[in-house]
Amino acid sequence: MEIYKDLSSPATKQFKELLNSQLSKTKIEEGKIIEGKITKITNKYVFLFIPGLKSEPVIDINEIKMIGMKDKIVEGETIPVLLEKIEDRNGEVIVSAQKAQKIKGWNQLVKCYENNELINGKITQKTKGGVIVEHVETGSLMFCPGSQISDKPIKNIDHLIGVEQKFALIKLDMVRGNSVVSRRQVVSSNKKEDKVKIIEKFKVGDIIKDAVVKGYSSFGCFFEVNNEIDVLVHLQEISYSRVNHPDEIFNIGEKHDLKIISIDMEKLQIGCSIKQLSPDPFEHISNYEIGKPYKVKVVKITDYGCFCELEAGLSTLLHSSEISWTKKNISPKKLFKIGDQIDCVITEIDKEKRRVAISHKLTIENPYKTLEDNFPVGSEINGVVSNLNEYALYVKLDDFDIDGFLHSNDLSYSGKPEEELNKYKKGDKLKVKILEIKNNEQKVRVGLKQLQKDPFEWFKDKKINDAITVKVTSSDNKGLMVKPEGCEIELLIKKSQIAMNSADARPSRFVGGERIDAAIADLNLDKRKVSLSIKLLEELQNKEAVSKFSSPLSGKNLPFSSLSEKLDDIKKKKESE
Repeated sequence: MEIYKDLSSPATKQFKELLNSQLSKTKIEEGKIIEGKITKITNKYVFLFIPGLKSEPVIDINEIKMIGMKDKIVEGETIPVLLEKIEDRNGEVIVSAQKAQKIKGWNQLVKCYENNELINGKITQKTKGGVIVEHVETGSLMFCPGSQISDKPIKNIDHLIGVEQKFALIKLDMVRGNSVVSRRQVVSSNKKEDKVKIIEKFKVGDIIKDAVVKGYSSFGCFFEVNNEIDVLVHLQEISYSRVNHPDEIFNIGEKHDLKIISIDMEKLQIGCSIKQLSPDPFEHISNYEIGKPYKVKVVKITDYGCFCELEAGLSTLLHSSEISWTKKNISPKKLFKIGDQIDCVITEIDKEKRRVAISHKLTIENPYKTLEDNFPVGSEINGVVSNLNEYALYVKLDDFDIDGFLHSNDLSYSGKPEEELNKYKKGDKLKVKILEIKNNEQKVRVGLKQLQKDPFEWFKDKKINDAITVKVTSSDNKGLMVKPEGCEIELLIKKSQIAMNSADARPSRFVGGERIDAAIADLNLDKRKVSLSIKLLEELQNKEAVSKFSSPLSGKNLPFSSLSEKLDDIKKKKESE
């Protein structure tokens, strides 16, 4: 073998240039897609020639068939492959036609996604939550969610499988290499373009003839116009009269004229009205006067009142508070039914708000006014206990449909309110005194004790510092409960007021039944308030003793320290004189 050692010879230089030119044409790099020429085909494998590699790569023939390149399995054909490894541990070249196709397809999808272009695809199969879509150009598989198949629900999509159609790329996951497409966007976009052209034919104020009732809901009725577009007539635009549901007025398939009242080009919606094709009945409101009675027709009943008509289309509200003088929280459904003709008085007309308020109770005599005329405040009246709670009785007054409020404090002068309240039950007959009538608030207050002699009058001829005799009824840590002789009022003498000497101020000294004297410490006839004190009586008696026996020595012998102090003060005063 001849060895060339002279690298400067013309032959060596020529060989070097030839070698460099050949290597520059074919750049061998892992992770790149390169073209390989099929040199040999067996039952299982396809052999490729790639310039620049020291050995021929081999690909499983099934891999090429799986990616739809069965027609290219011919000697001499070139196919793109991904060069994964130039040499593995066994010295072989590793390539993949499937990965090469996926990468080339992914790059094309990325380009379409960035340019917001539609792609061609075919639905190949159904899957959980949607369908699998094959990219026609590259064979890449994409996912289309069920919600993105169409702009309206489709029960059966068999007619769409295998059909080449346009899809919009809505999501690409660069990390996982997943892509999500939408057929719905394409369908909606096409419909939107057509819808814009249809809506541009109309303008506000146009009259649409013979629109067909297509369907309705709780908020309005849908009409089909010229088999091109659907329009909505809102519930409030169906009639000037109150309508509960469109099915009360329309039947599917009926034809009606409509007036266009709004066009929204952003939402591509047309709003129409039927009532505006006829005169507004509110223009006749000048025919009615506030304060006058009229017959109205009940057209709807709710928990808070009745909607009525003064005339066809002219609606008004009868609130539940205006139905009865005496019944609170009344249920209109118990008194009226749809279609009833009732008497009402108009109480308000608001032309700006197009609102009319009426009252049914104003057509009926006010029982509170009648009660006040026949039984003014201070009158006595018979009644029956109709209800009661923890603090009051409700008394139905005579033949009036009125319940008077009788508080437990107004049951008796002497007994405790809670105990007095427990003495009564429903159905008990009483004679009560009317204490207050409020016509505007529809309230009447009555009393029972006001018919009895007020035991507090016992103190009318008494004054503060007067001494009275009382009888001890009970005692506790707070003091003594006593009753003045000849009086039914029970009063408390506080523990601090039992005696001047704190050692003697013990309620336990008394067992009940003792007769003792006490002084009136406080007396207010208007507020019905009186306070008693034994201590005050002792002080008054001491003062009287000092005034009678002014000798200093006599005060020293008394067992009252306060009295001794007072006598000392008197002595000092006389000495200073």
